[in-house]
Amino acid sequence: MVAKTLLRLLTAAWFVAAPFVAAPAFAEDAPPPADKQEAPAPKEDPGLKEVLSDLLGKGEQTLPAPAPQGKRLPFGNAELQLSFAPLVKETAPAVVNVYASQQVRVRSPFAGDPLFEQFFGRQAPQRMQSSLGSGVLVDPSGIVVTNNHVIKDADEVKVATSDGREFPSKVLLKDESLDLAVLKIEGDKPFPVIPVGDSDALEVGDLVLAIGNPFGVGQTTTSGIVSALARSHIGVSDFGFFIQTDAAINPGNSGGGLINMTGQLVGINTAIYSRSGGSIGIGFAIPSNMVRAVVESAKQGRDYFERPFIGATFEPVTAAIAESLGMQQPSGALVSSVAPNGPAAEAGLKPGDVVLSLNGIAIEHVDALGYRLATISIGNRAALGVLSQGAEKTVQITPVRPPEGASSVEISIGGSSPFAGTKVASLSPRLAQRLGMPSEATGVTIVDIQRNSPAAQLGLLPRDIVRQVNDVTIDKPEQLQQVAAQKTRWWKFIIERDGQLLNQVLRY
Repeated sequence: MVAKTLLRLLTAAWFVAAPFVAAPAFAEDAPPPADKQEAPAPKEDPGLKEVLSDLLGKGEQTLPAPAPQGKRLPFGNAELQLSFAPLVKETAPAVVNVYASQQVRVRSPFAGDPLFEQFFGRQAPQRMQSSLGSGVLVDPSGIVVTNNHVIKDADEVKVATSDGREFPSKVLLKDESLDLAVLKIEGDKPFPVIPVGDSDALEVGDLVLAIGNPFGVGQTTTSGIVSALARSHIGVSDFGFFIQTDAAINPGNSGGGLINMTGQLVGINTAIYSRSGGSIGIGFAIPSNMVRAVVESAKQGRDYFERPFIGATFEPVTAAIAESLGMQQPSGALVSSVAPNGPAAEAGLKPGDVVLSLNGIAIEHVDALGYRLATISIGNRAALGVLSQGAEKTVQITPVRPPEGASSVEISIGGSSPFAGTKVASLSPRLAQRLGMPSEATGVTIVDIQRNSPAAQLGLLPRDIVRQVNDVTIDKPEQLQQVAAQKTRWWKFIIERDGQLLNQVLRY
């Protein structure tokens, strides 16, 4: 059917053009020869309109108007044969491989057997465990961005560039809640980089490239489109604002770059949705605007990303809440509490208000507000669109550094108690943010735990809040250090983990 239609088009076009091609040339104002009569005007081929009507649809048709921002569909075979090769050559040298290794000690299979323990001991020899990921050079001085889960708990991290060179690296910053880490390598000349673009300019349907080292087979490039924006609750980290793409992302791509068609970094590939371990066309990347804020924090010398503090907590707007507030649809972030004397209180925010926009950008849900606030520099004023008591208004708010609290001392506990190997401190908004805990949390929390320490072997975790030890209520880290120094074999303690109280009684 298509072949017949094209044949009819070509035949009709030939009949229309043929008289003009075959007509002889005459001198101006000269009469034509007597034996040659003027050719009659060509008759319009009735089939041409019919064919075009079949192809374009009935009635008068016009080409579609150009898409906004100069975007359009490919037109013609020439554009369909275009290649991504120049873009890959430009950006691929700045995508690196990240190798992380750590020594782990496993429990001996003979542990618990007195006879075998006498010969083999309780612990098996240490073995080396390694992981492979990708990273992106974003500064000529050698600053590399990758995922935190690629280097988590690593004793040594090495970076290999696309030209085969290998460098030891220093971890400048890592943030588990964002799943981002910043490394630094040293070279004798500037490194190739990928400029960090504006991820807010992305639209669903934009073409992107994913570059990384999947399965350790070497650097690989895949192409796709932006499938969705602002994806949240995918179970990767506490971060809730991902770019979704169908560009193939596989294990080992973590930390690699998501590149737009102008050669800019618009995301760091982080995770895939898969039941088999391979790509099924659902991948997620952290937006580059978040990456830029984390890199700036690392350049300022911080070993973790410090989010701006406004002194308010938020929760989602449900359909029932939206109806009670007279909203047409559930959107925005509901203010659930406001800290006294904080930026939110000074701006006039009150519990029950709904934040609808930030600097003119609509806030669809509470995760979007968290992302937008995190990308604002501390001290920069922001405009919040707020629904308060049925009326919309705009308030100005200036984020600040989170308060440090009365004491920022972190104490390491030694000895042989169940808490040996932990580092503890009093919770403050700044420490709570650093650990990814609610800003209103209070008490003495475990900040860090040494690997293979008594606390690690007993299953204690960072962010555990120690409430009571041997009937002593713990209010300060010095109290826990003093109680842990007791000479006793029996231990009874209460810890709070994710809002639940856990009671432990053991002979140690």
